[in-house]
Amino acid sequence: MYAIVRAGSRQQKVAVGDVIEIDKTDAAVGDTLTLPVVMTVDGDKVTATGLDKAGVTVEVLGATKGPKIVIQKFKNKTGYKKRQGHRQKYTQVKVTDISA
Repeated sequence: MYAIVRAGSRQQKVAVGDVIEIDKTDAAVGDTLTLPVVMTVDGDKVTATGLDKAGVTVEVLGATKGPKIVIQKFKNKTGYKKRQGHRQKYTQVKVTDISA
């Protein structure tokens, strides 16, 4: 059995025992969160409606960072150069239960 959950602005496929990264939250290590379910799949049975009470329980493992992205802007013949970097912050969670 697996589920498609909404975590921030993204959707991810999860099963029990998976470790995923979601957008940064203020939860402490060891806390549990409940993510809303978009769709569940159990063998041949696919459920996509009536899931307002369903949820996926996850346990917070810690904070991580994504890869560094370098942004460079350049305009020819004017001497304009700009360099900027970004590193997204994530929260690493482990899926403990899927309730449908």
